[in-house]
Amino acid sequence: MTYRLTASYHHPADKDKFVAHYRDTHAPLAAKLPDLRSFTWGVCETPDGSQPAHALIAVLDWDSKEAAQAALGSEPGEAAVADLENFAQAGVDMEFQEITTTV
Repeated sequence: MTYRLTASYHHPADKDKFVAHYRDTHAPLAAKLPDLRSFTWGVCETPDGSQPAHALIAVLDWDSKEAAQAALGSEPGEAAVADLENFAQAGVDMEFQEITTTV
């Protein structure tokens, strides 16, 4: 089983500053979450160059819901959550999913 957290970040006032903070500070914090199986993130784009729904999306995977909850409640998890105040003032939507793989 895979249990996933998807974090979809709203558009900030200063995109360059936002991406720099995410890349240099927040992503290294998130990478320290215990038992994290996979962590990917990317700056959003659209095929036609219009503004996408979100500025950046991050995807984090664990082996179980329990592992994800324990990781987020750990010291590294608390540090990552606390860091949101430093760069995600525009908001972030966080959703959890139990992943079903078809192919």
